[in-house]
Amino acid sequence: MKNVTMADVAEHAKTSKSTVSQYLNKRYEYMSENTRKRIEAAIEELNYHPNSVARSLKQKATYTVGVIVANILHSFSTHIIRTLETEFNKQGFHTIICNADDDPEKERNYIEMLLAKQVDGLIIFPTGENLDLYEQMKDRDFPIVFMDRKVDAQAIDTIMLDNHKAAELAVDRLTAGNYRKISIITTSVIRNISPRIERIEGYRQALQKYSLPVREDYIKTADAEHLQDVLRELFEMDAPPEAILAANDIVLVEVLKYIKEKNLSIPDDVAVIGIDEVPFAAFFTPPITVVEQPKIEMANLAAELLLKKINGQKEGGSPTVHRMQPNLIDRHSC
Repeated sequence: MKNVTMADVAEHAKTSKSTVSQYLNKRYEYMSENTRKRIEAAIEELNYHPNSVARSLKQKATYTVGVIVANILHSFSTHIIRTLETEFNKQGFHTIICNADDDPEKERNYIEMLLAKQVDGLIIFPTGENLDLYEQMKDRDFPIVFMDRKVDAQAIDTIMLDNHKAAELAVDRLTAGNYRKISIITTSVIRNISPRIERIEGYRQALQKYSLPVREDYIKTADAEHLQDVLRELFEMDAPPEAILAANDIVLVEVLKYIKEKNLSIPDDVAVIGIDEVPFAAFFTPPITVVEQPKIEMANLAAELLLKKINGQKEGGSPTVHRMQPNLIDRHSC
């Protein structure tokens, strides 16, 4: 069977190869509506499939981007990935998704693999441990955007939440409900992962704002598999907390699981508030108050910044940490 070429499509549509090329690149402003419909019909009738390898060689681009998430189990990560894939697809880009499991070695392997595949750009939720690789990409002006986490040693455009504000909103809501013994629980901070550190800092600052004591034994961090042990320690204290701030969705699930297993009542026995909206929060009994991240806006901005870099559009000034504002969704758990 004969290979259908762009020239065949152009001849069938009674137009030029360059116009067909513009159509394939979605530059419809360069042709009339009638020409566009003729090309569309010719492609369908001839069953034409563009040669992506030849296109990549000619344009020195693969029309592929890589996204490396730190932990795909986070609801936040899933929403970001979904939005990024949609936005890049609109622009004719394929997206390769990799899950680093918060493991610097896995992250390194994925970065090297994606660079070997000659992706046009990367969005990374960085572990913060592969400074040499980040520096190499920055030095060669490779398009890269960090998401959710900043790496202080690297001047790379970064999209992340105002984590101090998120924790402050949570403490504001709890103190408004006359809760004074407030605990914060987050996943491990062993590698100083910035959102976790910043949320604890914001919690401390908010307590100080209300002249409440900062009790170190109310600040708990642990890997996900040890969170039940942490909760048991908290509730076996002589003065257990009246309220818990779950600093991410994984922690929130473990908190609610513990409360259910111990037949505790929310908010009568303990109030609960989480950072990150999750699908079940509105339907839980009682519905859970959360501080929501603007996930879609964050993903759209990351896609916009990366596409500008891929297209060679230089931004004025130094790379920026773009802080997005959280929003409190007030329900009935506190």
